[in-house]
Amino acid sequence: MSIKVLLVDDQAMVRAGIHMILEAENDIKVVGEAEDGAKAFAAVLKSKPDVVLMDIQMPVMNGLEATAKITQIPGNSSRVLILTTFERDDYVFEALRAGASGFILKNAPPEDLIEAVRVVAAGNALLAPSVTRRIINEFARRPSHVSVKDNLKSLTEREIEVLRLIAKGKTNAEIAVDLFVGETTVKTHISNLLTKLDLRDRVQVVVYAYETGLIQPGAE
Repeated sequence: MSIKVLLVDDQAMVRAGIHMILEAENDIKVVGEAEDGAKAFAAVLKSKPDVVLMDIQMPVMNGLEATAKITQIPGNSSRVLILTTFERDDYVFEALRAGASGFILKNAPPEDLIEAVRVVAAGNALLAPSVTRRIINEFARRPSHVSVKDNLKSLTEREIEVLRLIAKGKTNAEIAVDLFVGETTVKTHISNLLTKLDLRDRVQVVVYAYETGLIQPGAE
């Protein structure tokens, strides 16, 4: 099964370049293009892509607004990968809170873009290393403002362990090794904690862990 991708960028040449890169892969198919957020929303309803490659600065409706609308569509499984030339902190945090599953810069090598699409399509989250550092630095400056006890009360001790490891950037395989369990068990724990905390994916788990103070920047 090919990964269905929707390209969203207000520059036709950018869309054409990305289209060529992705279509050269046997497991990726571009199912549509849109030049602004409003058209992207309509295209998602029509083509139901697996991944939406979303620019941020666009006319009519920007990528942040479109991301929020797309991720709130009932029953929709399309995941948004933000593609931008900017590393501005406010864009990063707004995109994550809007429900984006990944964030990659336009100057990334083609192979990184291809891998990013595959990672996000597989249900994982992806952040450029520079973006991850910015998130941690931002939360290092913020006081905890979410009640940890109330929000974590429904989790088991093992689920809290898994949450902490995800927030530290561990993969499922690494978590399995650390906890001496199988990857299937790890996936079950992740699914359970996402459901209990009403979180969409690993990106939101990272944000949640730092916002609640469950993880402190620099902690091992």
